[in-house]
Amino acid sequence: MSATSLFTLDDLRRILLEAAGAEEGVDLSGDIIDTDFTALGYESLALLETGGRIEREYGIALDDSALTDAVTPRSLIEIVNAQLSAAPSA
Repeated sequence: MSATSLFTLDDLRRILLEAAGAEEGVDLSGDIIDTDFTALGYESLALLETGGRIEREYGIALDDSALTDAVTPRSLIEIVNAQLSAAPSA
């Protein structure tokens, strides 16, 4: 992964589906950027699994409290991108 790559909403959608699936009736393809994760059917355990997958795939470390503090996709994407920009390039 290059240092210029950013974590996007599409990346998050893919990882959410891989990590925890989607609740019936939840459309992740819509405009979900500012929708609370709980409204999308994702509780803390699902977000911790999602965070673990992001860490493995992108080679970064996410603090568990940062994951629980991220209440919307936008806030999680911002946290991931901050870590990516702070990570030393390989």
